[in-house]
Amino acid sequence: MPQKKNPDICELIRGKSGRAIGDLNTLLVMLKGLPLAYNKDMQEDKEAVFDCIDTVKECLDVFIPMFQTMKICKDNMMHACLHGFINATDLADYLTKKGLPFRDAYHIVGQIVGYGIENKKSLNELSLKEYKKFHASFEEDVYQYIDIETCVNNRKVYGGPSPESVSIQIQNIEDFIKQEACYE
Repeated sequence: MPQKKNPDICELIRGKSGRAIGDLNTLLVMLKGLPLAYNKDMQEDKEAVFDCIDTVKECLDVFIPMFQTMKICKDNMMHACLHGFINATDLADYLTKKGLPFRDAYHIVGQIVGYGIENKKSLNELSLKEYKKFHASFEEDVYQYIDIETCVNNRKVYGGPSPESVSIQIQNIEDFIKQEACYE
């Protein structure tokens, strides 16, 4: 439909990843049966390899222009983050740092999210008085802890969204590309 703004290209490429994984699986199953050396069944590897290469090339042919022409609506993204309760896990982590077992914190945050949905409020819009209805451990610092920027910056794990983690991922990809370019 013309009014839709879904990232169709991303969805289609995500679908194509299944095909690439299937090609990999084909090769792995083929290789697991090899005793020690080349066998006639390895003649079947070309179809999977070339199909995967062609699929990736086709995806890149549409993926790159998509990034070059896409418009990022930061305000819409922030609204979606705030009203999607994406920081609920961080709220549970906040309570665990206050000494609650995670299972209890999880249960309390579930109630808070339900309350937020019912009252059309994000976690950031709830008052401290509202938070304290659910547990006495909440203090003014909760707002800094569940701030979306803080939530992103705290995800300093491999593959995470923190700026440091993203920089490492970018560097790894750039290093890989440089290393592979030497073989062409």
